[in-house]
Amino acid sequence: MSNPFIKKILIVDDHPMMRKGLTSTLEMETDLEVAFQCEKAEEVLKVMENFRPDLLLVDVSLPGMNGIELVKNLIFQDPDLKILVVSRHEETLYGERALRAGAKGYIMKFETSETLIKAVRKVLSGGIYVSEGLNEKLLMNAMHGKKEGAVSSIDILSDRELEVFELMGKGKSSSEIAEQLHLASKTVETYRSRIKEKMDFKNSTEMIFHAVKWVENEYDL
Repeated sequence: MSNPFIKKILIVDDHPMMRKGLTSTLEMETDLEVAFQCEKAEEVLKVMENFRPDLLLVDVSLPGMNGIELVKNLIFQDPDLKILVVSRHEETLYGERALRAGAKGYIMKFETSETLIKAVRKVLSGGIYVSEGLNEKLLMNAMHGKKEGAVSSIDILSDRELEVFELMGKGKSSSEIAEQLHLASKTVETYRSRIKEKMDFKNSTEMIFHAVKWVENEYDL
């Protein structure tokens, strides 16, 4: 018979060492147990057919369906799921998207073990966990509001297109992006074409210039 006081956690990350590190940190707590580890979104959906964790820890960059899309999918099926996104991607860029998708928190992978446990417990208790910086940004947006219908050029990109644009801005080639995101090079080229069209860039040189400029300006485009 399972112990009702033990919180069951499902980790979704495509890096074995990261899963191992997260598991080790979480299971140092007597009331937390990592019940499942998955490296792909599709595996999670299969596991969830017969199992409902108390909390999911989800990375953004996953092969196939990415983490933000996975969150949307899971929340559509079960709006009460508690999901904490744990990612190497900048919180200023993906944090708000994760919350809009239905996640209850966002934390960077380089944070301390203490911060991770604090975030996990906050979400498990029904709260929302974000850094002070993102919290202030969200509050400012709420106070001043965004003009209805106003959408920044970055907001029109899909989650995967945004990942590709970010990596272009960090000087990654299409082959390097493909390797990092576990995609075919042809697929990355398709995303690049979509970005170019959506953001109305004249050519690839202009697109890369703006991607680099955007990354250098701390994602303020």
